[in-house]
Amino acid sequence: MVNSIMKQLYAALFLLIGSICISHAQTLPYLPNPTYKEGEKLTYKLRYGIISAATGTLKVEKSKLRFSNPTTFHLSAFGQTSGAFSVFYTVKNQYDSYIDGDTYLPYLYTEDIHEGSYTRREYATFDHKNKKVSGKKGTFKSPTSQFFDLLSAYYFSRNLDLSSLKKGDTFKISYFLNDEVSQLGVKYIGVEKIKTSLGTIECIKLSPEITPGRIFKKDSQLYLWVTNDGNRIPVKAQVEILIGSVTMELVQASGLKHKLGERVSYSK
Repeated sequence: MVNSIMKQLYAALFLLIGSICISHAQTLPYLPNPTYKEGEKLTYKLRYGIISAATGTLKVEKSKLRFSNPTTFHLSAFGQTSGAFSVFYTVKNQYDSYIDGDTYLPYLYTEDIHEGSYTRREYATFDHKNKKVSGKKGTFKSPTSQFFDLLSAYYFSRNLDLSSLKKGDTFKISYFLNDEVSQLGVKYIGVEKIKTSLGTIECIKLSPEITPGRIFKKDSQLYLWVTNDGNRIPVKAQVEILIGSVTMELVQASGLKHKLGERVSYSK
């Protein structure tokens, strides 16, 4: 029973983190300068009801690997179960993505997955000109030239030009995950202020689509709140699963490019 709950929790966490990028089928306009800088670090906690179940850390660093553009960011994410949940089902996952500093598109993606007795390693390279990504199990086609791994999708979304968004607009994301390129629909809900552990913050509210079944209820809704400031960072996500609900919250942020909550020219 506990193992089943933990698998649902981790699948929900994976979706919560990975479902924040929105995209049209055509080339997307993006901001000329990144909303983040080297040294940024974000820490999240995942709760199952009122119980702390997992933690996640995201970092931006200068790449030590060389690619065609000398300006390359190294993005990293580490997630693990915490507290009593670790006794029953241990998760320790590392994700790394190397992206172009001008287009924010990925060159290289790696992952090192440890979930209970399950392990997986991935090494994928991206060919955006030919809309292809090559992973350990072959080469896969993308419907768009702007496509991502899970981690680079998150950071690219923070740099999208959202000025044309209207309430109810729905978009698509293209991303490579688990040996396939998939698309995910996301709806723009609007702007609202929410209370967080870091204070009351004005946010852009999104609702990524989810599929009912082994994890989610038939009427489950996933909501994501992203700061409507110069940083565009997700501060909260919430979704109901078959047994209870899962909430992800930002608990610490350092090295931000802008003061948290500070509106800029591209705020909604």
